[in-house]
Amino acid sequence: MHCRTADTNGQLAKVHARACAGTKSASRCVPRDETAVGKTDSRTACLTATLLLVCVMLTTRATADWPQFRGPDGQGHSSLEGIPLRWSEDEAVAWKTPIPGEGWSSPVIWGSQIWMTSSSEKGKSLHAVCVDRGSGKLLHNIQVLQPTDGGSRHPLNGYASPTPVLDGERVFVHFGSRGTVCLDTAGRILWKNTSLPFSAPQGAASSPILHENLLILLCDGTDTQSVVALDKRTGEIVWKQARQHLERARAKNPIFQMAYSTPLVQEIDGRPQLVATCADHVASYDVSTGKELWWMPYEGCSMVGRPSYGNGMFYVLGAIKLDHHAVYAVRPGQGQLQGTQIAWQNSVGIPHVPSPLLLGKELLVVKDNGTATCLDALTGKVIWKKRLGGNYRASPIQVRDRIYVCSEEGKTLVLASGREHQVLATSQLDGKFYASPAVAGRALFLRSATHLYRIEN
Repeated sequence: MHCRTADTNGQLAKVHARACAGTKSASRCVPRDETAVGKTDSRTACLTATLLLVCVMLTTRATADWPQFRGPDGQGHSSLEGIPLRWSEDEAVAWKTPIPGEGWSSPVIWGSQIWMTSSSEKGKSLHAVCVDRGSGKLLHNIQVLQPTDGGSRHPLNGYASPTPVLDGERVFVHFGSRGTVCLDTAGRILWKNTSLPFSAPQGAASSPILHENLLILLCDGTDTQSVVALDKRTGEIVWKQARQHLERARAKNPIFQMAYSTPLVQEIDGRPQLVATCADHVASYDVSTGKELWWMPYEGCSMVGRPSYGNGMFYVLGAIKLDHHAVYAVRPGQGQLQGTQIAWQNSVGIPHVPSPLLLGKELLVVKDNGTATCLDALTGKVIWKKRLGGNYRASPIQVRDRIYVCSEEGKTLVLASGREHQVLATSQLDGKFYASPAVAGRALFLRSATHLYRIEN
């Protein structure tokens, strides 16, 4: 149902209708009687429409706490207050809930629900799991797919690594070539799509993202490589764009064509662009059609880190050669980017798995072996470089003026934002941690191999 409000040229009513569509508030909007609306003073109608639109926006923002991998903006930032500084197994743990099965997907949160994925039976049983945010009670453990063969995986990967994405009414879970499933918040399966097979010998890792009514997937296997947009309401393919610029990788070995990154949508000059790293290059696509807009070559495969955007540049994890990763700061353009559009690159101490964290004019990278480097985001020069200890696969996040970095071994360091290296606190939990942290309300949510923690004072 669309809300209907009048103004002198009808434009505000259209904006309001678009805002109501696709939100929970839309079902509560009651159409006015057409005759009555026609008699309403235009200024009153305009004010009413504006207030309703603001209410819808505020409601959406208040409930969409951490709806996707790396949070609301997809870049690991939160402005929430009151997140704990220190904790342990015996301190500041509001609840600790066992999560059935195995999975490395990060928790995503909307309102009172926390969603993750898991697997059992060596990947032959794939599940969507939901936990109540307030109590930690397990609400749903739904088997969504039953592949006849779980497939192979890397020793450090699992069968349920991509993080779900939420829109407040639907839950989208993705298992790479095994398929994608949409559920409602009550746990009912709405649709499945298993029509996008590709060879992923090391398992799946790229997380799905949403843009308006599109659910976007990266399907970069050793046999085929594509970017796909599904209609989020039906699961049908809207567009499918084959990856280009893979001739060198294909000539070497099919395995050099694979990648695992999660894309980022960013509006540039009023036009949303989908930026997605791949083997041997990063490319930008028109979100509405899938047409390639620009691309930049590098050399290497198995890209994982999600891009970031700021200062008029995309910060992209690529490589200067196989298994030697680099971060590139690039200005968007058209066609193949020229040298002047690559502001800088740095290939010293750059991670494979953890995504870079953009902190205004600084960029933090945490290498898998525990070396953290703060770079000047405008020049790429090293500001500081420190050994944190431990190993890292989770991506760091920023909560106001603090940075949270969680190691595989369950140690979380809280660092101060800024150009000085300062450790504010160190906390330790039991277990193995690959999933990235999530934030909602005044709590931090951490997923281990066996449990989900709510950390709150």
